[in-house]
Amino acid sequence: MSDRGRRARTRGAAATAALLITAVAAAWTAGCTTSHHTDDDARGRPQPSAHSTPATPTPSALPTRTSSGSVLAVKIDNVPAARPQRGLDSADVVYVEQVEGGLSRLMAVYATRLPDVIGPVRSARESDLELLGQFDRPTLAFSGAQGKLLPLIDRAPLRAEPADRVSAAYFRGSDHVAPHNLYLRPSKLMHSAPGRAALTTGFSYGAAPEGGRPRTTRTVRYPAFRVTFTWSADRHRWLVTQDGSPTVTAAGRRVAPATVVVQYVKIRRSGFHDVLGNYTPYTETVGSGRAEVLRDGRSYDVRWERATAAAGTTFTTPDGSPVNFAKGQVWVVLAKA
Repeated sequence: MSDRGRRARTRGAAATAALLITAVAAAWTAGCTTSHHTDDDARGRPQPSAHSTPATPTPSALPTRTSSGSVLAVKIDNVPAARPQRGLDSADVVYVEQVEGGLSRLMAVYATRLPDVIGPVRSARESDLELLGQFDRPTLAFSGAQGKLLPLIDRAPLRAEPADRVSAAYFRGSDHVAPHNLYLRPSKLMHSAPGRAALTTGFSYGAAPEGGRPRTTRTVRYPAFRVTFTWSADRHRWLVTQDGSPTVTAAGRRVAPATVVVQYVKIRRSGFHDVLGNYTPYTETVGSGRAEVLRDGRSYDVRWERATAAAGTTFTTPDGSPVNFAKGQVWVVLAKA
């Protein structure tokens, strides 16, 4: 791990940890909450029109774009009605998370390249605050959140940019029906991509570790979702298939990460639920456990560890050696231990 990576993760670590601890405690104190709306993208704040692109705001309402030092993290809808997505193939890291009803949602992280459009964008969850703690004040783009979660997001060590706050950065498309049609123009939030140094995840890239075993396909299942990764020797990438259909972008490009991580974590019930009474799962990404790393057509059984919410996640072999990822996009599937 480089000195620069350590400095990026430890900068403000004490303040970050304190904020996150306060957020989690407040969430549990808040208890079960409900929304006044019929879909989770309208939680707590109004959204842009479902039928038109928002009008250009007055100069005082234009968003203040972030500096070049922070990654852009975007919550992306991943139900079948939201596919194909836009801009997913440009992300450096894609996290797959379980949400209500056993479905999935994606957290796409951008550092080296910003596409023109990203989405569909959906709402944030409580465990996103812990997941994003490993980045140095990331910018989080999301459609909204449950009312009692909004203050926790505002106090977290990140730059929250929901659709109502920077409406000029979002628009409703015509390719899907609402609520699966809210898109982000990242250039309205950031001048440019911050660069690879902003990826303070703890991941290391380089030559493959020793050992491993040949593997050409791997499937991970949630209660109401499944994702399969199939090795393509021609592309030297893992082709993504979700719920039995190839994962492609709206431009027709197959999504194909260079490295896939199946990270086994604790998934418990959070203090929030939706209008139907379905509790939001809370995915714990601080701690340690087992994981499987897929790269170069091989599988490696490894251990993951993340000591604090302000630290990155490291992956090591049984003898403690760091596990390098292949250069390119990384998918991390957060699976129940």
